[in-house]
Amino acid sequence: MGLFDFLKKKEEPTYDVTNIKVTDLAEGFVFEYDLKNWVVKEVYQYDWGKNNFTKEYLIDAGDEKAYLGVSQEAELYLTVTKDIKIQKLGSGLRENISKTHKAPEQLAYEGETYYLDEDSAGHFNDITKGTDDWEELVSFDYLNEEETKCLSITQWDERNFDAAAGMVIKDYEISNIMPKA
Repeated sequence: MGLFDFLKKKEEPTYDVTNIKVTDLAEGFVFEYDLKNWVVKEVYQYDWGKNNFTKEYLIDAGDEKAYLGVSQEAELYLTVTKDIKIQKLGSGLRENISKTHKAPEQLAYEGETYYLDEDSAGHFNDITKGTDDWEELVSFDYLNEEETKCLSITQWDERNFDAAAGMVIKDYEISNIMPKA
């Protein structure tokens, strides 16, 4: 700390410090979920067009990593997912999507049937890197019948795919949000 650093104006937070919400999360924030403390390691933003943006956070509890998806359209929609191998969703899936540019209407994963909820073309940016490098993607989002479990397939280019599966959660399941120290 320099001699006159105390005179520098401190950057004001863009959230209410007395009532931090899941929509206020940023890199370095800590929160409780599922009886564990999680740290936000990376922040990603998705642009789906028509002024529709969502965020995703790489979160780390020390013994596991996951992704917290946050969407705020008419209401707050949260998911916690983990990467899965796309091969677990059926052989030939990658090739079929590449050829037809469509995903199956339903998929089976770990004894659960998932139904295609929506497919969206958009752009992705890793905010944590501090650059304005946006990548194109197509996302295929699935829900189980009860809409409590989710599964997604992301196509980055003709042959590059990622998949993730997890739970749809409620905002009250995330608590004790603390900003970066």
